[in-house]
Amino acid sequence: MSETAEDHVLASTEAGIRIITLNRPKRLNAWDAPMRARLLELLSDAAADDTVQAVVLTGTGERAFCAGQDLNEGKTFDGDRAEDWIEEWRALYGAIRAFQKPLVCALNGLAAGSAFQVALLCDIRVGHAGSKMGQPEINSGIVSATGFWIIREMLGLSRAIEMVLTGRMAEAEECHRLGLLHHLVPADEVRATALRIARELADKPKLAFRLNKQRFREATQPGFDETFAAARALHRQAFSDGESQQVMQRFLEKGKA
Repeated sequence: MSETAEDHVLASTEAGIRIITLNRPKRLNAWDAPMRARLLELLSDAAADDTVQAVVLTGTGERAFCAGQDLNEGKTFDGDRAEDWIEEWRALYGAIRAFQKPLVCALNGLAAGSAFQVALLCDIRVGHAGSKMGQPEINSGIVSATGFWIIREMLGLSRAIEMVLTGRMAEAEECHRLGLLHHLVPADEVRATALRIARELADKPKLAFRLNKQRFREATQPGFDETFAAARALHRQAFSDGESQQVMQRFLEKGKA
């Protein structure tokens, strides 16, 4: 039986906390269009469900929260599809930014590229020694238009430039020191710690919590809008040229070798 997006993004609830799990461990939970659509659907459901007090986002396996974009999908893009792809991310990132309830990321492993960006858009991040984070998109021929903006918002221009151009993955200790990871705990405590923090946040005064998150979003919305306008143009140019697809193909072939 073939797997579906419902198999690749799971949802369960524990005492009012909705747990959303990326579940594609053979590909390090890398996501494609159906997974992104499923995640957006689950976040929308959690936002509308009054019995859900908070969300914990995590992944299956010991190696990765998510390796980011599935290059097997990306290597097929042309300029038109690249623009649609960016619109899919705009919808997902916009939903995360507009999510009024607590959203905690339990990083069971590495978070690369777009997964790094999704993690940074969550309210609180919990990880362990294997929770590397970074923006390696340049290494597979992908422009870091949205990643640059999110990293710059978090860390400033100098570190954003360095992380985007080197494509390096930062070790968990560095991520914790910089504030990219708020809590660094043993691997077997990540999930429990994330659930505890989600419950603590859910117990905060709800109106004040919601208005604070609304203010965070409003203050950064102009940059968000400018970023996605730029991302559409940059990715159309990159994928129309063909370099991105060629580099992805070489990257995949090297991995198989």
